[in-house]
Amino acid sequence: MKGKAAFLLPIALTLPLLLFFIVNADGIDKFSLWDVATGSHLRGANIYQRRVYPDLDGPTFMGPGPIGPPYTQEDFDRLAAMGANYVNISCPGLFTEDPPYRLDPAAQANLDRLLSMIAKADMFAVITFRTGPGRSEFWAFWGEDDESDPDDGWFPPHYYNNRVWGDPAAQAAWAEMWRYTAARYRDNPIVVGYDLMCEPNANEVGSCPAGTPLDIWDPDEFYRRYGGTTYDWNAFFPQIIAAIRAIDPDTPILVGGMAYSAVDWLSYLKPVDDPRTVYTVHQYAPMAYTHQEPPLVDTYPGRFDADWDGLPDRVNRMWLEKLLAVVDDFMSEHHVPVAVNEYGLMRWEPNADRFMDDEMGLFERMGVNYALWLWECSWPPYAREVDAFNFRHGPDPDNHKDVTTSALIEVIRKYWARNTMRPSNTSFTKSN
Repeated sequence: MKGKAAFLLPIALTLPLLLFFIVNADGIDKFSLWDVATGSHLRGANIYQRRVYPDLDGPTFMGPGPIGPPYTQEDFDRLAAMGANYVNISCPGLFTEDPPYRLDPAAQANLDRLLSMIAKADMFAVITFRTGPGRSEFWAFWGEDDESDPDDGWFPPHYYNNRVWGDPAAQAAWAEMWRYTAARYRDNPIVVGYDLMCEPNANEVGSCPAGTPLDIWDPDEFYRRYGGTTYDWNAFFPQIIAAIRAIDPDTPILVGGMAYSAVDWLSYLKPVDDPRTVYTVHQYAPMAYTHQEPPLVDTYPGRFDADWDGLPDRVNRMWLEKLLAVVDDFMSEHHVPVAVNEYGLMRWEPNADRFMDDEMGLFERMGVNYALWLWECSWPPYAREVDAFNFRHGPDPDNHKDVTTSALIEVIRKYWARNTMRPSNTSFTKSN
């Protein structure tokens, strides 16, 4: 009986997936890839690019082109070889940031090239726009300007552009950018999602420099004061969905919440009447641990102040379960799928492998798709300096080149090894 039970167990575990393929033998719907009822199907990583600013970056740091750092075919082939089947492309939008808002040919050519390489590596892709009309990349570097931080600031504040949160014309142009994008990529077989905006964050930046920063971290306060205004993502993103659906009824749409798509703001996101929308979170909590620079005091599991209330918390798998219960509750209440299209930690955190094993295990139990931050490029000037999240460099903060293996690498490999679906073995149906 012991041998028979051991034989039957893997069959029982894989039966839902087998049925999934049998039922959809003649082609599946792209949205079914995000269906939590059939389990996690997409496990992979983010790549990151931004516009290059020669006066800040110099001639080589971010690569020779207008957008960097550059990725190569080998970068994507190595990601696929590790088991990933999904790339979340976190990149500049296809329209300019300043008026008149129009197509940026360099951004379009760059995205075309990325998609071509990802397809050749046999992986799926989600397009995530970090920038666009009225939004520059410097929302992600809030507080790092040379006026806020005279000692370490690396750019003048005139680079800030968060006007999209105060300008209806910029919001209309953002929607038009996505309409154009959908028309261009709706028939691309590897594109399985449009992520409308990376980490909406009006609650912190306001529409600076057109308006003053808000710096509001209590969602009840934010929505009480700014609900229904241009600062309200719930009022903004339905316009973008409508623009996409006018041209593309099929491709799944991904929407994260305010406050950088933090888990604890998910419940304030208002689902729309679109049956092919996936809601997302970015999971970096507790940041006191996941973003801890040396000296490394906090560990996992451990006791430390995880929520900035001045009191120590017991942070372990149970703590993560309680945090992610917000996601389960949202899915149950609204009958919609959720994905974790960013999560991770700095590579040197003590017991990073245990943290990641618990977290990825919980994602699997929930059935959500998930994309690690970050799969770094191999461009030498950049790769040597920017590698806090480059798990391939191992746990030593002073090491800046790939290691053969590490405990964290093996945990990531373990979960990515569960991937079975790739563009080469998947065909999709389309609406008539």
